[in-house]
Amino acid sequence: MTEILHSKIVGSGEKHLLVFHGLFGQLDNWNTIGKYFGEYFTTHLIDLRNHGRSFHSDDSSLAAMTQDIVNYLDANNIEKAHLLGHSLGGRIVIDFAMIHQDRLDHLIVADMAPK
Repeated sequence: MTEILHSKIVGSGEKHLLVFHGLFGQLDNWNTIGKYFGEYFTTHLIDLRNHGRSFHSDDSSLAAMTQDIVNYLDANNIEKAHLLGHSLGGRIVIDFAMIHQDRLDHLIVADMAPK
């Protein structure tokens, strides 16, 4: 059975926005801004693996965390989405964008460089 990341969904816009927090963060860090985004998008505030209320695993590799995004999209029947990632979340969405361009609308990366 594939484990799916825990999320809080705000709003019901036509387009989906997935928001990923940084290292040691959790989806609750984005509650205030998530309400704002929810006015325009179906906004998914997501706990990364080993954070918040998501599942815990010994594998915390970038590859595994990138696959978690694919699994989340599939489980929620989302073909394409906007992704916003901060810090560690930014690193993960960069990797996702390089591998899965066909599932990405727009990419927003905060406080993380590609190298």
